Amino acid sequence: MNLAGVPNVTPFDAPEQLLADIDARATAALISAAADVALVIDGQGVIRDVSIGNDELVYEGSDDWVGRHWLETVTVESRPKVLALLREAAANHHAQTPWRQLNHPQAGSAGVPVMYSAVQYGEQGRVVAVGRDLRTVSSLQQRLVDAQQAMERDYMRLRQAEARYRLLFDTVSEALVVLDGSAYTVLEINPAAARLFGEGQRRLTGRPLVEALTPASRQAALDLFVGVRATGRGDEITVQAAEGGQSLQMSATLFRQDGASVVLVRLLAPAAEGSAATVTGPADSALLRAIDSVPDAFVVTDPQGRVLAANSAFAELLQLPAGERPQGQSLDRWMGRSGVDLNVLLGALRQHGVVRLFPTTLRGPYGATTQVEISAVSVPQGDPPCLGFTIRDVGRRLAPDTRGARELPRSAGQLAELVGRVPLKDIVGETVDLIEKLCIEAALELTRDNRASAAEMLGLSRQSLYVKLRRYGLGDLGGVSADGAAGPAPTSGGAGE
Repeated sequence: MNLAGVPNVTPFDAPEQLLADIDARATAALISAAADVALVIDGQGVIRDVSIGNDELVYEGSDDWVGRHWLETVTVESRPKVLALLREAAANHHAQTPWRQLNHPQAGSAGVPVMYSAVQYGEQGRVVAVGRDLRTVSSLQQRLVDAQQAMERDYMRLRQAEARYRLLFDTVSEALVVLDGSAYTVLEINPAAARLFGEGQRRLTGRPLVEALTPASRQAALDLFVGVRATGRGDEITVQAAEGGQSLQMSATLFRQDGASVVLVRLLAPAAEGSAATVTGPADSALLRAIDSVPDAFVVTDPQGRVLAANSAFAELLQLPAGERPQGQSLDRWMGRSGVDLNVLLGALRQHGVVRLFPTTLRGPYGATTQVEISAVSVPQGDPPCLGFTIRDVGRRLAPDTRGARELPRSAGQLAELVGRVPLKDIVGETVDLIEKLCIEAALELTRDNRASAAEMLGLSRQSLYVKLRRYGLGDLGGVSADGAAGPAPTSGGAGE
């Protein structure tokens, strides 16, 4: 195979014996079947006939090629290749020329790429040029490049996040240990924890953490780890370090990583009276610096959604003017569906305490919009109670080429095929009904099946939404009101909204 990705052709061994009885029409049919496009060119390079062998291949202006010089049908940078093909075909009578890529002009693009090879035949210097469409290959190559660039960007973000995590883990004054969830061996331990046990980080890594405790404390620690693994949480216990016998407050949290259970252990040595600020101050300061430096926006609000604090990434995401502070303003001011999205988020937080990957848009003060995903958590025990929001820009993600399950089942070409067989009003009605159904499904998904919020998002009354839900057979309408509470559902309303 050559560099262009098109295999070199090995000619038949005995064409005079086996192919001598093929007439002109059979030859034309074979050429048309073997090539996406075929050209018959005279000795002066003028196209005398054209065959398009691929129904999906449409060349702009290909009907006007007959009678024009081959040079006039390609882009400027492809003309030297046309001359080279004609020259090589004339120099190698009855032999195939090497494949060369030519581009045919097409409005709105860099051109249609076609790989051509040419063969001269007869005594009048005529040439047959056969071409293979490369648009599918070019599309795959472009998607490969886009995917590689997206992977490189994600890899760089991952490396940066790992560096920030490592810096925070090693410099925080709080003692932290990461354990394997099955054997409870130390995976990672920060310097603050290693100092409490009086040993180096390398010596503790890979060993069971209980070996660094006194024998009397080991069973209590194991019970804590087992309980955390079973329930996800455990009560704080007091243990003693084997080195020096220092008393330590131990708590643990379970999380999952790559499908495996991992236990995060927090250790705290009793502080002398008056020294609490010395213990917690540097940790709080480092945590605040890390939050302010993360690339994703982070916002803390009161239970009504008014901003208490926000990091620098939030101001950059909104492109706030210099000196403008978001504190004291409602988060709803910048959210895409004003009065809807924030209410849905606050309702979900009151009910569940956590929201993950809520899709919406943010509006900047100058009109710019950004597609984002929001994850949020409620902290009712805080002083004061608050809500935390992490906001990630997803507008630059690589769009998938494959269409989703909710796409329109008919393409423009398929709809055009119905013209003449189905009345226009039926075609339009089917398309409108389908789009209406998809929009209602999307609104219900975004609002987590809250019919009142979905109706507000769609600009419909609750009665109109219920009429459409019945019409399309969406949801269970029995005994549920528009706001999701139990009760009789509306039975009338304007369906035309």
